[in-house]
Amino acid sequence: MSRKLKLIWDFRGPAAQKTAEHHVIHLKEFIAIEKTNLDITGSQDFNDMHSIAFMVVDEAEMIPVRDALKPHRGEVYVEPAES
Repeated sequence: MSRKLKLIWDFRGPAAQKTAEHHVIHLKEFIAIEKTNLDITGSQDFNDMHSIAFMVVDEAEMIPVRDALKPHRGEVYVEPAES
């Protein structure tokens, strides 16, 4: 089982939340076109002025996806615990 990596795009300013939500639409379009192994995307708000959009990829897919989409940063993805 390969590691999963979370590619992250940061958005700042008063429109950060809406911009991050809209960016997720484009990430989903990319997943559909490129037929990536995973389809985990989303957005997260940290405060009124900072939100992120993210996409999770298998480590083996990271370099071509990174080169195509230019994320701002990345981290190892940890699946949320089930409650």
